[in-house]
Amino acid sequence: MVDLSQAIWVKSSRSGGGNNCVEVARNLPGIIAVRDSKNPHGPALIFTDSEWAAFLAGVKDGEFDNA
Repeated sequence: MVDLSQAIWVKSSRSGGGNNCVEVARNLPGIIAVRDSKNPHGPALIFTDSEWAAFLAGVKDGEFDNA
């Protein structure tokens, strides 16, 4: 299990300040953590730096857009 006690969680600037968004912690060595803002004490998804970079590249390329 990954220790997330030192994670600094950040909401997207596009979230509009609502509670229906995700939070990302990028300050932990070698990993990126993602959690549901409505459940801050719940589970988090853990990605390696390369997995996160691949995900962001897919987002930028429209890979996940609904057609």
